[in-house]
Amino acid sequence: MIVGLIYLTAFVAAFGAYIVWNRTREARHDFTSLKTVTFGDESTVSANRFASIVSIVTLFALWGAFTGSKIVPIHVPGPFIGDTSFEYTATNATGQTANATVYLRVHPIGEDVALPEATGGNGFARDDAAKIGAWRSGLVKPETNDEGGKEDGYRVTAIDGNSIAPEQTVRFAHGDITMTSKGTLSVKPDRGLQMEPIWLPSPEAVVYRLIEIARDGYKNFTLWDHLGSSLWRVVLGFFLGSIVGIPLGYAMGLSNWFRGWFDPIVEFMRPVPPLALIPLVIIWFGIGEEGKIILLFLAALWIMTIAARAGVSGVKISKVHAAYSLGASKWQVLKNVIVPNSLPEIFTGARVAMGVCWGTVVAAELVAAEKGAGMMIVNASKFQLTDIVIMGIILIGVIGYGIDILMRIAENWLVPWKGRG
Repeated sequence: MIVGLIYLTAFVAAFGAYIVWNRTREARHDFTSLKTVTFGDESTVSANRFASIVSIVTLFALWGAFTGSKIVPIHVPGPFIGDTSFEYTATNATGQTANATVYLRVHPIGEDVALPEATGGNGFARDDAAKIGAWRSGLVKPETNDEGGKEDGYRVTAIDGNSIAPEQTVRFAHGDITMTSKGTLSVKPDRGLQMEPIWLPSPEAVVYRLIEIARDGYKNFTLWDHLGSSLWRVVLGFFLGSIVGIPLGYAMGLSNWFRGWFDPIVEFMRPVPPLALIPLVIIWFGIGEEGKIILLFLAALWIMTIAARAGVSGVKISKVHAAYSLGASKWQVLKNVIVPNSLPEIFTGARVAMGVCWGTVVAAELVAAEKGAGMMIVNASKFQLTDIVIMGIILIGVIGYGIDILMRIAENWLVPWKGRG
């Protein structure tokens, strides 16, 4: 909730700043500025680079702020680390009361620290000491340290003057204390708002891990072997799905028979997630490379088929009539009217299919893969190596985004008429 509110605030502030700045600019003189209608025209909408940069910076700033990153100047409150104490009041078997202090040392996870000194007490109660890792809780047992603490009737009745009973929680200077049903004190120092590294490491921890794996490799393969293997599987699966799906989509868009024959199959398979096909693919094609390629092929096939079919259906009939009126044959109409006008839909489908293939490759590499980005992520997750998991996810996203940019460039080059009538 807090992250969402901060992100929303950053979005509103950046958008307001952009509106103010944009009003001070000189009028543009380009294709979009010559249009009389721009709202609702997709061709007039392009990614605002300022918004993209601010969005990325905001995300990384939030990531760093909630992980205590050294590269971010502002952090949300982190876990309490240092020395603290609380006083407890105990009642012994004879009804006498005494006070003692428990000295706590809260330390970063993984550090070996000494116990704080604890010498003193009041009456039968004796001071105690304990050490607890940040983000953790620890048990304190005053009865093991106090005189007569193991006798029937001994109990702790208050913490810093606040009464406490089994299953109750009271607050002390730097955390909460809950008494268990057996009278033991469960101490939980303040955790703050920062994430524990095991759940979300800092950006620099992920970068250090990337450098380490790029230098030393992971599981007997270099980082480039892992990424190259995944990229090869994705590209091959996407290519096979495209060379089958696009002609099939054209056939369904141009022929009643093909539409009637294949429509039930396509519409049945379209909502089936590729992950659901893994058991069947294993049974039919085994756990080797062939099965992984087939799974990615199926992930791309139906998307490309529907994209090509939609592209054909979206061609303006007036353009077809105009071509026939000029004496064009069916082949010429297909080549010069239908294919060019359907390419925008096909490119859109290709970008979607490539994204789905990247999402599927992780699951495909679950099946006895020796190398691959998905294999690296899954293997690291078994050992709670969150930095490797996040590193793999980021690399997959960066590569996928790079491919998407190349597709956009190819689309602008091959289909310059998109959105222009």
